[in-house]
Amino acid sequence: MEKKTQKLMIVAAMVTLCLVMFACSTTPKTQSQEEAQRDSIREMTQKALADLYKNEPAAKGMVADASGYGVFSDFGFKVMLMGGVHGKGMAVDNTSKQEIFMKMTELQPGLGVGAEKFRLVLIFENSKAYNKFVTSGWEFGANAMAAAKSGSEGGGAAGVLSFQEGVKIYQIDDTGAIVGVSITGAKYSKDGELN
Repeated sequence: MEKKTQKLMIVAAMVTLCLVMFACSTTPKTQSQEEAQRDSIREMTQKALADLYKNEPAAKGMVADASGYGVFSDFGFKVMLMGGVHGKGMAVDNTSKQEIFMKMTELQPGLGVGAEKFRLVLIFENSKAYNKFVTSGWEFGANAMAAAKSGSEGGGAAGVLSFQEGVKIYQIDDTGAIVGVSITGAKYSKDGELN
C-alpha cells in the first residue's frame, strides 16, 4: 500500500511538472520579460565565470584568448528511469562581443530521484568551432562523451574536458566547485524568443 502511494505521488509530481513547463513555454513573453530574462542570463554568466576563475585561475586566460565562449545554467530533475534538464545560456563572440542567447535540452536516462543544478562553460578556441555552435547548434551524445578527453592529462588545466577539436568544457556545481563533466544526450540551439 505504501509503495502504491509513493508511485502515485511520483506520477502526480511528474504530471504537475509537465503542466507547469507546458504553461511556461506557451505563454507569450512581453518585451520587458524577455529583457529581464536576458539580464538574468548575463548575470548567471558573470557569476559562473567568476566561480570558474576562482577555482581554476588558468581558465581566465583560456576564455580571454578564445574566439568565443558559452555559459549555460541548467536545472535537472530526475524521477525513476528518466530525467531531463532544461537550461538557458548565451554564447559570446570575443571579437565582436555579440551575445547569442541559446537554450539546452538534455535527457538523462538512469535510476534515481532528485534534482541537480549545474553550470557549463564552453570555450571555443577557434572561430570555426564557435560559428558551428551558434549557427548549427550541437547534439552532444554518448558517443561524443566517450570520445572526449580530460584536459588534466599532460599538464592541461584541471577539470576541463576537450569535447572536440577547438572546444573545451567545464562543469561547475551550484557551490562553484568544478565537477566532472557528465553531459550526455544534450541538444543546444538558438533561443528564438530572446535573440
